[in-house]
Amino acid sequence: MHDLTSRQVDILKSLIEEYIETAEAVGSETLEKKHNLSASPATIRNEMVRLTELGYLKKPHISAGRVPTPLGMRFYVKQLMKEKELSVAEEVSLKEKVWDLREKERVFLKELTKTLAERTKALAITTTDEGDLFCAGYANVLDNPEFLDIDVTKNLLSAVDEFEYFKSLFSEQEDDDEIHILLGEDLGPRLNGPYGFVYIKYHTPMKLTGKVGVLGPARLNYNFVVPTVRYFGDLIGEIAKGW
Repeated sequence: MHDLTSRQVDILKSLIEEYIETAEAVGSETLEKKHNLSASPATIRNEMVRLTELGYLKKPHISAGRVPTPLGMRFYVKQLMKEKELSVAEEVSLKEKVWDLREKERVFLKELTKTLAERTKALAITTTDEGDLFCAGYANVLDNPEFLDIDVTKNLLSAVDEFEYFKSLFSEQEDDDEIHILLGEDLGPRLNGPYGFVYIKYHTPMKLTGKVGVLGPARLNYNFVVPTVRYFGDLIGEIAKGW
């Protein structure tokens, strides 16, 4: 990992937040106008070139601006972003949606997956180690400009229905209780594209385990998605009953 200067970090953070909001390559003029950076346009431009050389940014073919690479996004998620914690009211309403189903494993997980998709406006996926795969929120991906490219969408949807694909994806990661964020080549050759996947392992009282997460564009709103996925993982462990 290269040591970035505080100015480079500020520029990278501002650029990524702009990109998450707009889905478009970001130019130095935009950063100068919209973000409170104490640097001249020429300096911002030079630093963006440097960040590109270091592998944190890349330049799409058709644009003068830059977008973050998986390395840049990962640095942002791990080091720079502030998680937006769920309020108590939000937690209570999410719990109420699935509370009555807590004795019925499959119905519960199906409803929980649907609720996670609604909440994150992405594609939610829950698996059990017994081979179940629940998906919800397919239509949500079409709200993202990246998925107007039919090949990008087709590629995603064809992979989503395959439990074996996710099983192999999960097995390549260290199997701990941390939140995992997979981007770029982390997703394997099958999903190498503008995708991002956030997931966590859950445990029920009867020792059933599985994964729950959200799949969408690489510019998922991580500061909201990460704590939400973590909460849903905890929720399964907390209220599953008898399974």
